[in-house]
Amino acid sequence: MPAAFLGHGDPRNALSDNRYTRAWREFGASIPKPRAVVVVSAHWYVASTLVTAMPTPRTIHDFYGFPQALFDVRYPAPGSPEVAEEVAEVVKPRWVGLDHDGWGLDHGTWSLLVHVFPDADVPVIQLSVNALEGYDEHFDLGVRLAPLRERGVLVLGSGNVVHNLGLLDWGGGGVGSDWAVRFNEQCRDLMLKDPARVRDLVHHPDYHLAVPTPEHFLPLATIAGLAEATQSPASTLVDGYVGGSLSMAAFKVG
Repeated sequence: MPAAFLGHGDPRNALSDNRYTRAWREFGASIPKPRAVVVVSAHWYVASTLVTAMPTPRTIHDFYGFPQALFDVRYPAPGSPEVAEEVAEVVKPRWVGLDHDGWGLDHGTWSLLVHVFPDADVPVIQLSVNALEGYDEHFDLGVRLAPLRERGVLVLGSGNVVHNLGLLDWGGGGVGSDWAVRFNEQCRDLMLKDPARVRDLVHHPDYHLAVPTPEHFLPLATIAGLAEATQSPASTLVDGYVGGSLSMAAFKVG
């Protein structure tokens, strides 16, 4: 089973037909139907490593100011307490807590999966981004999650390589700022050639512009760790920019 990192961008992509959402749909159609999908979502950024363990996760609309149609979206995929326990077991001795009723599926997950698995017939488990840990810990988490691929579980990272909303220009179209392009292209080169070196990006001169806060970048660390652990080749699913300061890069591993 492959793994992937998908740049989710604007939550309105859930209702859109564009080259990014088409790439997500093509990805879902191109792979065997997984036993479950584990999504590391930038939007579950908490002071712990947790995994959703409820049988019926709720759809969370964790945003404001968007059209009502977006708030009306429901993604009724089942959860899987069994796979959640499997996640907690496979990463030992690292600790992952089982969340039975606190969270659900946020837009970092369902805005992608409405395209990847539009029938909502694959069990979905979310894995949090731990705000108390950095790149190395999230990379290590990916290494430990790697055995799930052989058990029919799809691991997805949902975030953005470049995510600076403070510099976002909605009138900027699909062109990236110079610094965003430099950072994104270096990231792409490392993911495709040597995922173990993606960590070097934390020393990139444009890192603090591209990653002013870490939550959207850290899911990539987990997928890079998984790629390194399995020595799986990575490829670009789609690439591009929104508003100068948001990268929509997506990578498939394996």
